[in-house]
Amino acid sequence: MMQQDPLYRHRKVTIIGTGLVGMSYAYALCIKGLVREIGLVNRTAARAEGEAMDLSHGLPFTKPIDIRAGGYEMCKDAQIVVIAAGANQQEGETRLDLAKRNVKIVEEIVPRIVEQNPKAILLMVSNPVDILTHVAQQVSGLPPGQVISSGTVLDTMRFRHLLSDFYDVDPRNVHGYVIGEHGDSEVLVWSRVNIAGIPLMDYCKACGKSLEGKKAEIDEDVRNAAYHVIKRKQATYYAIGLAMVRITEAVLMNQNSVLTVGTLMQGEYGLQDVSLSLPCVVGAKGIEQVLTNTLADEEEEGLRKSARVLREGLTSVGY
Repeated sequence: MMQQDPLYRHRKVTIIGTGLVGMSYAYALCIKGLVREIGLVNRTAARAEGEAMDLSHGLPFTKPIDIRAGGYEMCKDAQIVVIAAGANQQEGETRLDLAKRNVKIVEEIVPRIVEQNPKAILLMVSNPVDILTHVAQQVSGLPPGQVISSGTVLDTMRFRHLLSDFYDVDPRNVHGYVIGEHGDSEVLVWSRVNIAGIPLMDYCKACGKSLEGKKAEIDEDVRNAAYHVIKRKQATYYAIGLAMVRITEAVLMNQNSVLTVGTLMQGEYGLQDVSLSLPCVVGAKGIEQVLTNTLADEEEEGLRKSARVLREGLTSVGY
């Protein structure tokens, strides 16, 4: 049962970075009606002011929300501070290629956030999100559960959507996860997929649809979805904005939802000193618990490979 903590009755989110991702999230947040206050912070103050004005003009169509632009003082009293600042991924550029440019931005802004509000959940969305989440946790000194990322929440939803489309079943009844890096080395956990509690292979037999020839296609579509979108429209922002709203809901409403957010590994699957995504229980305090389960041999090896890729990326930027 959902538990409502009285400390969270006045729900406030502050967004650092008012680019396409940050504002797609803010727009979806307004429509959802989850918060009472939204703060917008941007390096160019006029941009944040303009975005606050534009959103505010639509408030007669939404639940009451106080939307304001300002400096880092906007982080005060926020339950969640979302970091969406940074350079965008360009066509042909991997998420890891972004690291050196965006690490410097995180190193600059995180101390300013913590100075204003050390109790806030830091929710990372800027790419490469796994590396930047690790840097933010190290720079902030906050507990790992308080610094989380959008991780593979969107990848997981893409996975479930493609399976639901193939089997012609409601995606809410499809259960499966993408773990590891939010990027090229991510791992689709096929061995744990079930539809309405029925293991995937058993469901295939029951409905007469074989995965032969389709599994590799789904894997490619999930793994390279962002590249396909970027090729056509230069950036991705709507879907990740909705994914961030889902994480926000889990925190603000203390739902203890299981989501594949990113966090610092502390021995899970023998992994240390790297941040990546696993199924986590997400509630008012951020990550309440990191969940592990038996993986197929190739999946566990894929997860270790993903961790190695990220560790190499961290080393390359001095972490």
